Parts: sequence; structure tokens; C-alpha cells
Amino acid sequence: MSDFKLHRLGIIMASEPGNEMEEEGVLNPAAVRGPDGELYLFPRIVAKGNYSRIGIAKVIFNEAGDPIGVKRLGVALEPQAEYEMRPGGGGCEDPRITYFEPLKEYVMTYTAFSANGPRIAIATSKDLFHWTRLGLADFADYKYIQFNNVNNKDACIFPKAMISPHGHPSMIMLHRPLFPGTSPEDIMHDPIDRRIRDHHECIWISYSHLHKKENRVEGQLEEFESNSPLALPQAPWEKIKIGAGTPPVLTKYGWLLIYHGVHATRTLSDYPHNLVYAAGIMILDINHPERVLYRSAHPIMSPETAGERSGQVANVIFPTGIDRRDDLGQPTRLDIYYGMADNCIGVATLKLPDELPKSWHGLFTT
Repeated sequence: MSDFKLHRLGIIMASEPGNEMEEEGVLNPAAVRGPDGELYLFPRIVAKGNYSRIGIAKVIFNEAGDPIGVKRLGVALEPQAEYEMRPGGGGCEDPRITYFEPLKEYVMTYTAFSANGPRIAIATSKDLFHWTRLGLADFADYKYIQFNNVNNKDACIFPKAMISPHGHPSMIMLHRPLFPGTSPEDIMHDPIDRRIRDHHECIWISYSHLHKKENRVEGQLEEFESNSPLALPQAPWEKIKIGAGTPPVLTKYGWLLIYHGVHATRTLSDYPHNLVYAAGIMILDINHPERVLYRSAHPIMSPETAGERSGQVANVIFPTGIDRRDDLGQPTRLDIYYGMADNCIGVATLKLPDELPKSWHGLFTT
């Protein structure tokens, strides 16, 4: 069991009755503090036919400072660009938002779902209410892999610039490419141990040089390069695949993110109902985030409640938003916002221990 103390606070947002934009679920939100100090959620809101928009809502707190609900404020992004549209629908999905200090802007990474499949798109904002699309993230090739032709999801960036492996101050992105042959069906059919394969569905790290960013043309993106796998599935609870979850936040241990891992519980004939999405902790070095200092040997959250076990997709905990509670004078408290069974949004509070569990320190590092 995990030594990290986590307490579920319950469902904070569910589909609004009669709201056609939310007919098929409200899930997987970004969470970020605005210029006014208030906390805002940017949920994926799903209409009939899996047509996804990114909404915006202000979080409501009780007197104790716990989140208890939201006030809907409209739509931040809906499918408009060619890379967000597909026949019969479109998708702006699963956002993560970080205030990126060097640019003094909020940066949203989200999944744009077109006829070509899912790709990572980026938008920026000064105030969280007005967003400028910058297009699809542009990746340099990796060995024989043309990254721009590969499906990609679950992207987030660090709030600060750091030095790339080539010595340049850079914006750093975590993401999860979906290479051909790495779907859950492929993995469960393949008898070969896939842990050491760098094309497995896992978390990658990429760098975009800031000296180029300073001279960027409006509406254009600089290339993300120095692409490399950061962490591969290793523990039993994440055997099938892992992906980045919340944007990294700085703690005394290093950069902390909550990530998701997937394992199977029954036979392939039950797919996808045999898959279980759980959440774990990963800590990266403060100055060299390509170095993994700690990973959960066991999940900190697994589907347990009715809302986590039953929904559009059963048995899913999908963390995407995180709020360090500096506003309460509690920097060791992290509120985690997560999708529940692709249907609604839950929140849990995580208390960091005084020390990392020594028995797990260094386990499953890459």
C-alpha cells in the first residue's frame, strides 16, 4: 500500500441535466490558478457522438478550503481548426494547462482529434478566457520514427525553462506517443516481454529551445526535439501502458506528477472492460527532469467508488489537474482532479510525507 496519504473528497462536476453539450460526460479537466488567484477547471465536455469541447468552470470552496462544486463559465475551445475536425464530428480533448513563466502566458496542451487521429495541439492565453491556437506540436524525428505522423496524447509542460540535453534553455513537454502495435490488444496478444521497448505506450520527454521561442512568429510553433523515453511500464499495476497525467509541480523532493497506469484483469475477450486505469506518483530531478528519482511501486488511487467503477468506460481513474494549496499555507497538500470512468470529475487531496518511503525509493527508475 502507498505511504502517501490520499483522501477522496467526492464528485465535483457531473453532466448538467438537459445540457446537450454534456450529454456523454464531463471528464479529464485541466486545473489552474488564474491571475485573480481563483482556481479554474477546464473539463472535456462531450456531446452526442463523442463531440468534445473544452469548457471552463470556476471552483467553489467551503469554509475549510475544500473544493465542493463549480460554476460553469462557458466554453474555452471547441473544434474549429482542420486538425480538430473529422467527418461527422470533432474533438478538443483532455487539456492540461500550465503558466509558463518565461513567456508569461498560460499554455494549454490538448488532444486534437481529426480524421488523421489524435495529435497534440497547443493554445496560449494571458487571462484563461481568451485563447490563441498555435497549431499542432511539431516534433523532430526520433531515429526511424517520424513523430508528426504518430498518434500522440497526454501532453503537459513544465512551468519553468530548463536546460536540454544539448545545453539550451528549453520548454519541456511530457507526452505519450501511440506507436503502431502498442494498443492494449496488441500488447496482450504479444507473448514477448515489452518492458524494454522504447516504442511501448509510455511517457516521453521533448524539448523546444527558448532562444527560438523568443523570436517565434505569431501562430507558429518551434520544433520539439531531443525526444526520448522518460519512463516505461514496469510495475504490475501499469503493465500495459502509462501516460503523463497532471502537469509537474515543484515540491521539496523534485518535480512531482500524478500519472496513470493501465493493467488488465480478465481475458482479452472482455476488452475494453478488462482494463483498469489507476494513478501513481512520479518524481523527477529539479534540474534534470529526464532523471526519474521515484515512482510508485503501487498505485495511490485505484477504482473503488461506484463513480470510478461504472460510467462511459468502467474502472477508470484519469488524473489531469493538480492544485498545490499554497493559498491555505499548505504547500504539502495537493488537490488532484481526475476523470471518473469517462463520465464525471472527482477530486482527492494528497498529503506529502515528511520523507519519501525509503523501501520504495529508487524502485522502477529508468
